[in-house]
Amino acid sequence: MTRCVEAVFLTSTPEELAAQYDKWSSSYEDDLLGHAGPAEAVEQFVSFVPRTARILDAGCGTGMVGQLLAEHGYEQIEGLDLSTGMLQEAQKKGCYRAFYQQALGEPLDFSDNSFDAVVVVGVFVMAHARSHSFDELIRITKPGGHIIFTLRPEFYSNTDFKPKMDALVAEERWRLVHVTEPFHGRFQAHPEVNLQVWVYTVNT
Repeated sequence: MTRCVEAVFLTSTPEELAAQYDKWSSSYEDDLLGHAGPAEAVEQFVSFVPRTARILDAGCGTGMVGQLLAEHGYEQIEGLDLSTGMLQEAQKKGCYRAFYQQALGEPLDFSDNSFDAVVVVGVFVMAHARSHSFDELIRITKPGGHIIFTLRPEFYSNTDFKPKMDALVAEERWRLVHVTEPFHGRFQAHPEVNLQVWVYTVNT
């Protein structure tokens, strides 16, 4: 498992990242069993998003977040990921209405205001989706809709995520609704990792 984690963080292009996740997809859930992020994000999600919402699970991976959302009664869940292997695993969950092989940080093939909510778990990390991904997520989310995502506290503070997120507030493109206190990530190979869940509403 440690070797797989190291491999994805050493990639330098979306193509390399997709290839590494393709290789990891069949053992991904077993390797990360019990890790934090999906359950905590869904806990916040259900507090803000109605069950009738059309949802994009952006960076859906093997579908753990979608499965949890389905257990809470959400039915209009769509998954996006850059890895074919991950999307194939997510399809086995039987809880997604549609799948899209696209990468965050690139233009997304959706119309403006397509989704009531977007959830992004475990994607805003080193060598993965960059902070400018928020521009497209805001564009495809309906005014008044929510964007909910996980982020490591030190990654937020020590990269361009904080200035980008603050700039989007200053530009009145979204507003912060809630952020959790840091919680333990429960990654066996990386016990030092903490996470937070951020909840933003797209401005009308």
